[in-house]
Amino acid sequence: MVTNEQHEHKKGARTGSAPKEATCIPCSIEKTLDVIGGKWAFLVLRELFGGTKRFGELQRNIHNISPTALTNTLRHMEEKGVLERRVYPTVPVTVEYTLTPKGEDLHPIIKGMKLWAAKWA
Repeated sequence: MVTNEQHEHKKGARTGSAPKEATCIPCSIEKTLDVIGGKWAFLVLRELFGGTKRFGELQRNIHNISPTALTNTLRHMEEKGVLERRVYPTVPVTVEYTLTPKGEDLHPIIKGMKLWAAKWA
């Protein structure tokens, strides 16, 4: 025998209404922010959307970023697969950073944020 409450729950599931119990739904925005990382990541992305850059170029173009903060940001983004680091055996060693396809996919998102800021900020 189906109770009235069970019937309503089944009926709600058929009509697309929200479930009565809270469920844990992973937040895509939270996942994206975890991949991007901290506050400097957006500026690193901005620079790399223009093409491959060396560490010194990134540091010069991103004002007020310390070498430690830049290193940590680059490492995090490399671990998340957003950029790749290429080391060339020169003296001194040359290191270049390039966006991966995963990183390039962030371009329309960052561009949208830039347009929003131009309109509202």
